[in-house]
Amino acid sequence: MVDWKHVADSAIEIPIVTSFTRVGYDVRSRLEHWRPVDQYSLTGRTVVVTGATSGLGRSMAETLARCGATVVLWGRSSGRTEDARDAIARSTGNATLDVVVSDMSEPDEIRRGAAELLARHERVDVLVHNAGALAPTRMLNSEGHESTVAAQVLGPFLLTSLLLDRLRASAPSRVITMSSGGMYASPLRVEDLEMGEDYRGAEQYARAKRAQVTLNELWAQHHPGQGVHFHAVHPGWADTPGVQESLPAFRRVMRPLLRTVEQGADTALWLAADDGAPLESNGGFWHDRERRPIHRLGFTKRSDTPERRQALWDWCSSQISV
Repeated sequence: MVDWKHVADSAIEIPIVTSFTRVGYDVRSRLEHWRPVDQYSLTGRTVVVTGATSGLGRSMAETLARCGATVVLWGRSSGRTEDARDAIARSTGNATLDVVVSDMSEPDEIRRGAAELLARHERVDVLVHNAGALAPTRMLNSEGHESTVAAQVLGPFLLTSLLLDRLRASAPSRVITMSSGGMYASPLRVEDLEMGEDYRGAEQYARAKRAQVTLNELWAQHHPGQGVHFHAVHPGWADTPGVQESLPAFRRVMRPLLRTVEQGADTALWLAADDGAPLESNGGFWHDRERRPIHRLGFTKRSDTPERRQALWDWCSSQISV
């Protein structure tokens, strides 16, 4: 018996222009009759969303609040994060919102933020790593790490480590990392994960996103059977503030096909809310509510060796102190 839905999904997946744009979202959501994410009930669950003040993070925080979750908005600006909390509370009627002000590129701030969060919340049911942007110029954090790697690789690694016991105690729980389809163009790098004087923002971003997807699999391998489910997801090409600011030429050409922010956030929200498939697997890379391969190109697959994976895990572990 031919599974025509699978055939259609596969046909859409092959060319990235159909898979990553609103075309893929529209066709797949109708074929599979997706349950709208705002119809889930998350009352009693606590969800932490980093990068929650705009774009995908803001959209996720608002939908999660609408579903009844206690949402912890994690942002680096107190004014913007508190404004986002207040606006979401007004629009959803959900008063169980909290704020943690912490820069995900700075380890000391992450430790302080994690301590505040753990002191105020008995549960952490879902942790969503969404913070991070494409930096056009090379910048360093206080410890000398390139800012993209600091905020999107080392920062999430540290925060996950700090919250892991609480996530275990709240099982079944989930850690969701918002990656990017841009990682498909990057091999796995360790020694030169942080670009130097030849810095190119888009390439550095892709390197960090590849590392995120690899670490997601490694977290699942290092902590099996503990009730914590690790997922990475890419949103497709969505019309976010980050795309508008960092990739204006791309946006100008592709704007009619770009997904809305809500469409881009859909799969991450589904992974956070649904008690079916997201709790039946671990370590997967998801797009449009289906697990996807982590390689599309031969040269990136050849770079993904067990030795290089172990080196990435060891390097991240050596850079943090829990």
